[in-house]
Amino acid sequence: MILKLAQLLWKCWFYILVTTLIIILLPILIVLTYKAKWYRPLYWVIRHLWATPILYAMGFIPRIKKAYNFDKNQNYMLVANHYSMMDIMLMFYISPNPFVIVGKKELSRLPLFGYFYKRVAIMVDRSSPQSRREVYTQALKRVQAHLSICIFPEGGVPDDESIILDSFKDGAFNIALQCQIPIVPIVLHDTKKRFPFRFFAGSPGLMRVTILPPVSTQGKTLDDKNTLKEEVHQIILHTLIS
Repeated sequence: MILKLAQLLWKCWFYILVTTLIIILLPILIVLTYKAKWYRPLYWVIRHLWATPILYAMGFIPRIKKAYNFDKNQNYMLVANHYSMMDIMLMFYISPNPFVIVGKKELSRLPLFGYFYKRVAIMVDRSSPQSRREVYTQALKRVQAHLSICIFPEGGVPDDESIILDSFKDGAFNIALQCQIPIVPIVLHDTKKRFPFRFFAGSPGLMRVTILPPVSTQGKTLDDKNTLKEEVHQIILHTLIS
């Protein structure tokens, strides 16, 4: 019972922390979300003044293993396995290159957070073919503005926690091929154990992340999508289980 109570208070602390930081940063966020061209300074604020403080205030200690160092002049498609709400915090923490996340439209309904999410993310309604098509148009605009794209290609967190890595959706690979940008596989080793969606679970501790070498899309077409998708899936899966 003591453990359950501690986990309850700790999870409540997370929501308090997320909301409090947004309120503190509210004037800056309102200004920087006003124009799309101000996304880079906005990204700096999100990365250093929101995501990083949340990680450390929750008791997480990031440990980054780099098999690849980001090129500041290169746009990427960042793909990672998805277990937890903490995944996005880690993605901001590890990437000095500003990226725009492609995420589900439902998050825009969250109080306060949803307001800014709508203004900075590319939202997709998976039940709408038109929405899925619009994602490609929006992603292309961001890439042309020299921004990277971040997608969790499993399309959500599996209900069955025994699944190590679910099958990948097509979106990230279609976008990467159409924009001809390299795909960087990123492995989040500990978020399922440290901060799962189950409320009475998790604990502070190490958050290990592996940044793997990019997979090139140069010269490839949409005909190569399935092969590319399987290659990236196997790269992430092998790193997770090794």
